[in-house]
Amino acid sequence: MSKVQGRLRVVATPIGNLGDVSARTREALESADGIVAEDTRHTLALLRALGISRPLTSLHTHNETQRVPQLLARLAAGETLALVSDAGTPLLSDPGYELVRAAADAGVVIEAIPGPSAITTALACAALPVSRFCFEGFLPARERERRAHLASLAGEPRTLVFFEAPHRIAATLADLAAVFGAERRATVARELTKAHETLYRGTLGELARRAAEEENIRRGELTLVVQGAAAREQPLDEALLRRAVQLLVKELPPGRAAAIAAQLTGASRSEAYALARQHAPDGSED
Repeated sequence: MSKVQGRLRVVATPIGNLGDVSARTREALESADGIVAEDTRHTLALLRALGISRPLTSLHTHNETQRVPQLLARLAAGETLALVSDAGTPLLSDPGYELVRAAADAGVVIEAIPGPSAITTALACAALPVSRFCFEGFLPARERERRAHLASLAGEPRTLVFFEAPHRIAATLADLAAVFGAERRATVARELTKAHETLYRGTLGELARRAAEEENIRRGELTLVVQGAAAREQPLDEALLRRAVQLLVKELPPGRAAAIAAQLTGASRSEAYALARQHAPDGSED
């Protein structure tokens, strides 16, 4: 396949503090034939703050599939395009994957201009193990789907990173405490690199109570870092756990059944809860 003459630059932009704009980022934005932006209004404000004026094209969740062919045509004509999201590194819970994949398939040169990311910024100051981590993006908005997804992650040993909306953080922390166990440690990173940056550290139980009581933790951009599951010292008798759960959920709500099954078998409450949700009668709630 012959290479297309154009170039696609994937450019990280500040997550808050404009001082994080690197010389490479500025050059990439200034020299681009056009900038492909998640929200052109947001990016226009950034460009004006930097004293840069370039043509803008929107690329978001609702138009990416339709917009890719015309962007590929521009790249084929030799243009250099800069892909940006509203904040941080593009593609990470943001649009752009379809364009980057299509550009790679077409032989376009793709260049990353690294920079800010809420994921790595939160990990750096969370005071939790970060040698291995797993980014999960946004959790499902509905409680049942959210708890089911959390149950699938309850045994994950790597540190977990989530994005969350301010109006859902209290419910999400409560679900995390219920599914992972209230003693698991976590950090809520709020408004990273901005004037009101705040880090809330503690157990999931403590953070859930704090989110229910304090308004500030429910404001602004939020990144949630949760410590991974501890390694089990003794092998778990999974057959015994399953039998205990199946018997208990016939008589008790899933949460209570999980607590008793965990005590009987030595399993973590999160593992027992995940099974209890699977075997509970339809519609059964804690």
